[in-house]
Amino acid sequence: MNTLFDKIWDKHVVQQINDGPTQLYIDRLYCHEVTSPQAFEGMRARGLKCFRPQQIFCMPDHNTPTHDQDKPIEDPVSKKQVDMLEKNAADFGLTHYGMLSKDNGIIHVVGPEKGLSLPGMTIVCGDSHTSTHGAMGAVAFGIGTSEVEMVMASQCILQQKPKSMRININGTLGKGVTAKDVALYLMAQLTTSGATGYFVEYAGDVVKAMSMEGRLTLCNLSIEMGARGGFIAPDETTFAYIKGKEYAPKGEAWEQAVAEWKTLKSGDDAVFDKELVFDAADIEPRVTYGTNPGMGIGITETIPHESGAGFEKALSYMGFKAGQQLLGTKVDYVFLGACTNGRIEDFRAFASIVKGRRKAQHVIAWLVPGSWAVDRQIREEGLDAVLTEAGFEIRQPGCSACLAMNDDKIPAGKLSVSTSNRNFEGRQGPGARTVLASPLVAAAAAVTGVITDPRTLL
Repeated sequence: MNTLFDKIWDKHVVQQINDGPTQLYIDRLYCHEVTSPQAFEGMRARGLKCFRPQQIFCMPDHNTPTHDQDKPIEDPVSKKQVDMLEKNAADFGLTHYGMLSKDNGIIHVVGPEKGLSLPGMTIVCGDSHTSTHGAMGAVAFGIGTSEVEMVMASQCILQQKPKSMRININGTLGKGVTAKDVALYLMAQLTTSGATGYFVEYAGDVVKAMSMEGRLTLCNLSIEMGARGGFIAPDETTFAYIKGKEYAPKGEAWEQAVAEWKTLKSGDDAVFDKELVFDAADIEPRVTYGTNPGMGIGITETIPHESGAGFEKALSYMGFKAGQQLLGTKVDYVFLGACTNGRIEDFRAFASIVKGRRKAQHVIAWLVPGSWAVDRQIREEGLDAVLTEAGFEIRQPGCSACLAMNDDKIPAGKLSVSTSNRNFEGRQGPGARTVLASPLVAAAAAVTGVITDPRTLL
């Protein structure tokens, strides 16, 4: 087979159970406050310690408010989950980056930026968007709570080996087209179940040319095509991004690591279970019109005419009609952030559109850095001044309005243009209507007050 996925997977096999799953060694476990409490309780009940505590990192992100983090969390459920994570990390001797610590943020943003996620690793977390870390050239995937406990206890997991798929995107992206648009395009082409049972390797000219931050966005959204995960072979872009990071190898160890990482690629004779090729010229800035991430169109296109109860129900929920163009649709909320688009490059893109313009008066905008490190960089680069001058406010790091688990909820019936990863019914709040888009499309909507093609403002 000789695919990169096989190389990483095979290197981590502890034992293969006949006609059963693989026992796979895990290099890194990330824990947040939502899916870990039951796993810790299970460990306590069995009187177990974490087998390799130095390989486990804990961080609250889903429930953290994005304002007044120095005050107690008002919501009792959120407070309990955040407090429990801190207690569990202390009891089990695990590294914990708590709220307001300089290292805190969304776990899928912090892992790569601290050099905790490295090429060739196996990485898991009780969160489907763990696939983000695949951008580093790692096999990274979300797991369930019982599996989190399994990794805590043994640093291993039982997994069926997925099939392999390679998606090649060739050519050059047009003006105003981002990694988010590429991902939304792929989801529309493959549908939200088109990659079910596969681990996806992204390749081709477009992927090679992408920055690390773009790659993190692309891999983040693999799960929305039904894939087990998505990843990209490490290259010079990857090495430059990792070099000097806190947990990156140093000195001689760095040279050895890079030499090894350079071998992490699929062979010329690699055979994939499925291989697809797409052309960058077919991709324009995109928006979703329905209630799953695959229900999307190019920003200049019209909503398709399809049949089926699910399609009609989605359009009814969103208040849209088949044949309608979304350009010019009034927007109530704009959200920039999440593990999909909460990185420094996303804030630069947003600022490039709003610079010299003003936020539309009726739009409520939440700009939420993915980590305190991103927040510091925004200020170092003077982006905060550009955003403030345009009428925007930068909130404190957290998952925020990606999901309705904290204070940042979109009210029922209101339309949100969001850079997050999911537009399910009620995902951003009961009755909230979500249009997924790139930071450029979000910025264009924020300053015009309606869904706008960002290419007209660039």
